[in-house]
Amino acid sequence: MKIPPRPNVPEPFGSDPYLAPYLEIIDGRKRRAEALERRLTEGKMSLADFSSAHEYFGLHRTAAGWVFREWAPLATGVTLIGDFSDWEIRSEYALSPAPGGVWQIELPAEKLRHGMYYHMHVTWPSGAGSRIPAYARRVVQDRITGLFSAMVWEPEKPYVFRHPSPPRQEELLIYETHVGMAQEEAKVGTFREFEEKILPRIAKSGYNTLQFMAIMGHPYYGSFGYHVANFFAVSGRFGTPEEFKSLVDASHGLGLRVIIDLVHSHAVRNEMEGIAKIDGTSCAYFHQGPRGIHANWDSLCFDYGKPEVLHFLLSNCRYYLDEFHVDGFRFDGVTSMLYLHHGLGRSFTDYREYFDSQVDEDALAYLTLANKVIHAVRPDAVTVAEDVSGMPGLASPDGAGFDCRMAMGVTDMWFKLFDQRDEHWNMFYLYGELLNRRRDERTVSYVECHDQAIVGGKTAMFTLADSAMYTAMDTGSRNILIDRAVALHKITRLATAVSADCGYLNFMGNEFGHPEWVDFPRQGNNWSYDHARRMWSLADDGHLRYGRLAAFDRAMLALLKAFHLYRFRVQTVRIDDEKKVLIFERGGLLFCFNFHPVNSYADYAFEVLPGTYTTLLDSDEAAYDGFSRRVPDQRYETLPTAAGAQLALYLPCRTALVLKRS
Repeated sequence: MKIPPRPNVPEPFGSDPYLAPYLEIIDGRKRRAEALERRLTEGKMSLADFSSAHEYFGLHRTAAGWVFREWAPLATGVTLIGDFSDWEIRSEYALSPAPGGVWQIELPAEKLRHGMYYHMHVTWPSGAGSRIPAYARRVVQDRITGLFSAMVWEPEKPYVFRHPSPPRQEELLIYETHVGMAQEEAKVGTFREFEEKILPRIAKSGYNTLQFMAIMGHPYYGSFGYHVANFFAVSGRFGTPEEFKSLVDASHGLGLRVIIDLVHSHAVRNEMEGIAKIDGTSCAYFHQGPRGIHANWDSLCFDYGKPEVLHFLLSNCRYYLDEFHVDGFRFDGVTSMLYLHHGLGRSFTDYREYFDSQVDEDALAYLTLANKVIHAVRPDAVTVAEDVSGMPGLASPDGAGFDCRMAMGVTDMWFKLFDQRDEHWNMFYLYGELLNRRRDERTVSYVECHDQAIVGGKTAMFTLADSAMYTAMDTGSRNILIDRAVALHKITRLATAVSADCGYLNFMGNEFGHPEWVDFPRQGNNWSYDHARRMWSLADDGHLRYGRLAAFDRAMLALLKAFHLYRFRVQTVRIDDEKKVLIFERGGLLFCFNFHPVNSYADYAFEVLPGTYTTLLDSDEAAYDGFSRRVPDQRYETLPTAAGAQLALYLPCRTALVLKRS
């Protein structure tokens, strides 16, 4: 047995010996971010104060009436049009130019009312067009025409938060979710429905953090919220800003922290709905020419070197913290931001790729400042980077400053193994991928998120069981494919969660083995909602196995929290590739896995510290849809050996056992 584990704390950034040739570049990146901050603040304010453009731009109520401002540097004229002008262009609503490409207008209080619709009519040297303001806080779609409009949002009784944010937990247990597809009905769900029907489920599940996808305004529902048009407006198809505030508040009241998916990696190309050509040109917020277009995503790439763009994006970070009391962000598409090639076709097996001319140093500096702003406004906020490249320092305090990054290689590993015969699974590869993370960064692991089930993929359970899920998921039947799928569903999740660094993530419904795939209504599926919903009734039906998988998930999370496993590092005990056995220790607990498809071992022996070991969790229990091949709550006594002590266990095939020494 190895020495007891030491606290699971990150090492200093730069301690990796492979970074030695690049320390000067790393230091240069730090200086670049500091210089950028000085450039933005001019030494007159804090960076957090600078990040308040949302309080200046857009439409605001004042003591005298209303004020509206927009940054449209190459526009020749801007006029507000809407219900108040019968959608006609009237001089009384024309904005005046101000320094720095800003346009503004002040209006008497009686000119605008809560709920009115409006646009900007923008002219430029070669034409004119209707635009939605970049800082609009409420954008809705007309159900008949399909057109989007900004809405005057100034309710008589603004929402008052009742609950403080729960304190940040040591274990980051993320329940990734999507408001629109959270209902069982084949439709678009709402904030209100989520709060009433779904939130209580999640509160009982054991997760402590909600991660909402697709919150920012996006014109096409099927984009899953990735093609953002309205950065300061929560998606109108889900409800009002006040209803989202109520949802966040209710989550806090149930002990759940809330983070949202922040898409600052690109923007939708739509011109009338978004900021693509806010002043008639493509270069206001985005790079000119090919660099400004992400061909694979059919979207536009921000120019992170422009102060006005940074003002917009940094303020967007602060806005959701201030206005909606969210507790942090998952930054989407960070790999695409970091590299001029967007990470496409790159394996990132050479450290030189992190420091060559293909790195967008402006983007990296922006991410550093974004983290500084977020943590200045909310020191307890959590920021998570979705980066597949493994850029060093991204989740280091003295690097880009993210609290943690997604361990995207773990899910890739599992789905590669799912395509292989079980007897070919390599235990050294499996264990290595579970722990393959930089020592100077924190990571969040997962078997699957929403990505694996999006069109063209399947949920893990459906990948393992396929069509047998339609006929053999009742508790009274036995099917070899389902038995395998259920067993692997449990032990892959347990292995991932208990070996994770600081966090574990699950996409809604997958904790109970949600079948099939995710597909939003589109022309190709005849605008069907069948795969853009969650079938909660599967888990509620006591005659089906889904509820037992959910029970195992709850037991697994309870174990994680009760023993604060993420305080400790994983210690290897046994990797037996021939017998497909993996055993490791963490936080004083033993985790014993037998991945073999058919071989069970009556007396599998290995060295441990002497003592009595009691069962904490057995994946083979009947309550978790197992075969009950072990005696419940069994105690195991060690046997003395020349080297110390030995434990001999019954390890049935495709099971996991968690023991505690006393």
